[in-house]
Amino acid sequence: MAPHKVPISTEGRTARINRERLVRTLTFWLRPAFALRVINRFQKIAGFDRSMALASSALTALVPLTILCSAVLSDFVRYDSAERIIQRYSLTGAGAEAVNSLFSPVESTNVSVGIFGVVLLTISVLSFARASQRLFEQTWELKPLSVRNTRNGLWWILTLGGYAVVIGWLSAVVGGSGRGLVTAAGEASVTAVFLVWSGWILSAKRITWPYLIPFGVTAAVLTAVYSVGATLYLPRLFNASVSRYGVVGAVFAMISALFAAMLVLVASAALGREVQDELSRISQGRRPSDHEVRQQWDSVVEQTRSRWRTAREHVSHRRINGADH
Repeated sequence: MAPHKVPISTEGRTARINRERLVRTLTFWLRPAFALRVINRFQKIAGFDRSMALASSALTALVPLTILCSAVLSDFVRYDSAERIIQRYSLTGAGAEAVNSLFSPVESTNVSVGIFGVVLLTISVLSFARASQRLFEQTWELKPLSVRNTRNGLWWILTLGGYAVVIGWLSAVVGGSGRGLVTAAGEASVTAVFLVWSGWILSAKRITWPYLIPFGVTAAVLTAVYSVGATLYLPRLFNASVSRYGVVGAVFAMISALFAAMLVLVASAALGREVQDELSRISQGRRPSDHEVRQQWDSVVEQTRSRWRTAREHVSHRRINGADH
């Protein structure tokens, strides 16, 4: 009698096909040749230097701008930037006190900005806009526009303020309802739209929207991941820096946090550019075959095994020599 065959359910077959498709997709996008292209792109734009330049510009521009906006808005609505930062990253103790000292204006005093202060603030803000502009120009290999793109830079700064208000509102109102996943999804969507628009306006509309979508989506996802990590790590960083250096330690912690955030942004730009190039090749019928992708992975696995065997032999040889002595 022929053995009875157990029928495979449609759900089980669909799940197996979906798993195979997921593995094939991950294997394709994480293949060594593509990863090397992303790394080369990151090195070509001097990723670490660009991240530090963006972090420094952001610190000198956004901190005084935040203090000024907080002082101005406090006359119309209840807005405390220090409180928002403390709640956003769950700061406590010395770290929360240092942020309060940095961002909260002194009570019972009028905040006034002279002409010289306005000029310096405008220069620092535009410097941050131009640093962000250079990121897109270098990543997409465009001719630098520098100060000729100042009007678009001002529009971008205004929109950045609106983006910060929307993110703060989502965190304060929606997040306060205990719907963390909804908040994260909303923030990621707003971030993706803002970053795509940023690349379009800062490049003087030379990069079209479709070419920026991979960057926007990648940066939004990685920024959400970074935000979760920052919520866990920043309280410890702020407290440690403040306890060692005082209030100025909060500045050190801020520049470290900004550098990490800008590193995520720069890496996302390099990755987004290469993803878009890869999608263009696929649309032209130049997608690498599954056999070619498998060969790349087999080569990496073989090299890893070879190096592991060499390392083990080296360690065993040293142990034998040590025992002989």
